[in-house]
Amino acid sequence: MNPIRKNSVKRADVVLRPKTGEDCSVIDPQGEMCVLSTDPITGAAKDIGYLAVQINCNDIFSAGAEPVGILLTVLLPEGSSEGDLTEIMEGALKAAEELGIEILGGHTEVTDAVLKPIVSAAVIGKSRARKVIKTGGAKVGQDVIMTKWAGLEGTAIIAKEYEEILVKRLPLDMVQRAQSMKQFLSVGREALIAAKHGATAMHDATEGGILGAVWEVAECSQTGVELWMDKIPIKEETKRICKEAQIDPLRLISSGTMIITSDNGNDLLDELMEEGIEAAVIGKITQKERILVTNDGRQLLAEPKSDALYQVKFRQ
Repeated sequence: MNPIRKNSVKRADVVLRPKTGEDCSVIDPQGEMCVLSTDPITGAAKDIGYLAVQINCNDIFSAGAEPVGILLTVLLPEGSSEGDLTEIMEGALKAAEELGIEILGGHTEVTDAVLKPIVSAAVIGKSRARKVIKTGGAKVGQDVIMTKWAGLEGTAIIAKEYEEILVKRLPLDMVQRAQSMKQFLSVGREALIAAKHGATAMHDATEGGILGAVWEVAECSQTGVELWMDKIPIKEETKRICKEAQIDPLRLISSGTMIITSDNGNDLLDELMEEGIEAAVIGKITQKERILVTNDGRQLLAEPKSDALYQVKFRQ
């Protein structure tokens, strides 16, 4: 049976659904603007179906829009089993149900072009009241707000991928709490609250972590930024795991953490906290310079490079 048929979500704006031999799905955005995004999952081998759906939908949420459906391309290495594909699709279907979207189709194949499973996704969304919020919408003088904690996604991935190593070095319950952080991957709720508050820029903190995401907001907005390192929330689980993995948690992939720029940042914090979403004001948008303020002084906020997830190396 085609696993996509197990999707319990049936949206009114999807008018043609996938089935064997049907190459396209059709959606009707009902007068709204169509919002599109795409991303692969390459830094994890476990939970990749779930991650692919959540992370791609975050890009749509960050535009102040509503995700409708997603297309998945699944590439499996030679020797993969039907069970491997079932596990990937079950994760994708779980995420799709949590978010209220449909899996619109895609492609699956076994190929010697990959050494581990790869999932690439394209998500389709629609604007709300024909309004879209850009990454590059930050304005000088606005507060920089982040939700949740630095290194959120990366912590969950490392705790899952390197579980056998970590349980020998850290308390078991700490590793399990780190793994459970994947339940916070969606930024849908905070995006809706921030948009209603009047946020002018929103950005999901993916590759490059918090520091990379803030730099990208400033770059897209052609502004500067002053970022206060001691104001950035980091969970103890992330600190301990990153110390063992010898990586910087502020440059670790942080999907589930949203960077927002807005006037009256403390008012937005109150609104987020009322809904049970942790958040902090971590900086200010400035005219030109991009500065990270640390306990040692002021330093240049550098352009993001390779994510810390690809630099994991445990001490012997």
